[in-house]
Amino acid sequence: MKHITGVAGVVVAAMMLAGCSSGGTTATDSSGNPTGDITVLTNRTDLVDTVFADYKATFEKKYPDVKVTFEAITDYESEVTTRLGTKDYGDVLGIPASVTKDQLANFFEPLGKVTDMAKDYRFIAEQAFDGTVYGLPTFGGANGFVYNKKTWADAGVTTNPKTPEEFITDLKAIQAKGAAIPLYTNYKDGWPLGQWQGFRGTSGDKEIVQTMDKSDAPWSAGSDQYLIDSLLFNAVSNKLTEPDPLTTSWEGSKGLLATGKVGTMALGSWAIVQFQKAAKDAGADPADIGYMPFPHQVDGKFHSVIAGDFKNAININSTHKAAARAWIDWFTNDSGFAASQGAITPKVGSENPSTLADFTKADVQYLELTPAPTDQATVDSDIYNGANIDLFGQVYRQKLVDIARGAAKGDMNSYFDELNQRWAAAKAKAGK
Repeated sequence: MKHITGVAGVVVAAMMLAGCSSGGTTATDSSGNPTGDITVLTNRTDLVDTVFADYKATFEKKYPDVKVTFEAITDYESEVTTRLGTKDYGDVLGIPASVTKDQLANFFEPLGKVTDMAKDYRFIAEQAFDGTVYGLPTFGGANGFVYNKKTWADAGVTTNPKTPEEFITDLKAIQAKGAAIPLYTNYKDGWPLGQWQGFRGTSGDKEIVQTMDKSDAPWSAGSDQYLIDSLLFNAVSNKLTEPDPLTTSWEGSKGLLATGKVGTMALGSWAIVQFQKAAKDAGADPADIGYMPFPHQVDGKFHSVIAGDFKNAININSTHKAAARAWIDWFTNDSGFAASQGAITPKVGSENPSTLADFTKADVQYLELTPAPTDQATVDSDIYNGANIDLFGQVYRQKLVDIARGAAKGDMNSYFDELNQRWAAAKAKAGK
C-alpha cells in the first residue's frame, strides 16, 4: 500500500534525523533578519509559473535580501515523504499527511505555542504536538459534493437530498435523463476517493475521530463511516457512476462536470474555483457549478467539517530559517492566496468565501474537529496504519468500488465485516 510504505519511510527518516541531531547541526533558528536563498516545495504545479511567480516578486521586493525558488512536485505526498529521509526537502514545505504528530519535531521547526497562535489563526492544532505548532495552513475548506446545477435541475431536482436514499433516488433521476454520468469517482486517479473521508463528522460529532478510535466496528450501521462508504457502494452497485472506472482522468473530469456530462463529485470546497474556471474555459456558465452537503441531517441540519489544507512548515535543517519564516508569515497573512482560491482564510474572524454561498443558503453547520490529547495524538494513525486501511488514500475504497461493480468478490456487508475485523485487531494490538 502506497500510503503505508510512505509512513514506513517517515519512521526511518525520523530515526536518521534523530541521529543527525545528536551529532550537531548547522541549522539556525527562525529569529533574526531574513536573508539568503530559500527553496519552497509546492504541490501547486498549476500555479507555480503564474500566481506563485507574482508572489515571489512581491515578497522579494519586501525582503530584498531573500531569493525564493519554487520546486513544484506532481506526486507530492510520495516524493516529499521519501525525501524526509534526507535533509534535502527544501526550506519551506507543506507537511505530508504521512507524518504523524509525534514525528513533527523530528522534521520541522516549531512556529509557536497553540495557546498564543490560536488567537490569530484557525486550524493550527491540526499540525501541532504537545502544545507546539509546526505548520500554518495555506487555507481552509469545507467538505461536500461539487455538482452541476443545470444537470440536476434538468432531472427535476432543485433541493439538496437530506438522506442517502434521497441522494441515490436523485442520481437515478439524472441517469434517466441519459445526458450525464450521475456521480464520478475518479477511480483511476485514486486520490479523489480519499476525499470521501472528509465527510467523517457529518453527524455533527466534533470528536468523531476519537469516537471511531474507541469502536471495534466503525463500519456498522449508524456510524459516520458506514454512512459514507455505504453511499459510495450503493451508487456504484446501482451503476450510477462512470461505466469504465479504469480510464478516468482528473483534469478531464473537470470539463465533464462543467459542461453537464457529469453530475456530481465528492470534493473539498477548494475544487469549486477550478470547476468554475473549467466551465468558463469550455464556454459554459460558471454559475452552474454548485456545492451541496453530504445527504445526512441531525436535528434538521446539515453538517460539514472544515479543516486546513496543507500546512507550511520550516525544514529543521534549513540554514535560512528566518527567511523561511518570513515567507510563511507573508504567504499566510499578505499573499491573498486563500481568497484567490475561494477558500476559508486561516485568519481568525475572516468571512466565509462566496464559493460557500450554497452552504450558507442551506444553513450548513460547520464544525472543526476536536484534536486528540497529546498522549492520544497518534491513536488514529496507529490503528488505520496497523489495519492497512488507508482512510485518506485510495486503496481500500478502490476495492470497495471493485466489489460494488462486480470486479471483486464479496458484497458490502462482507467487506465491512472484514474492515471491522482488521480495525479491531489493529486497535487491540495498539493497546487502545
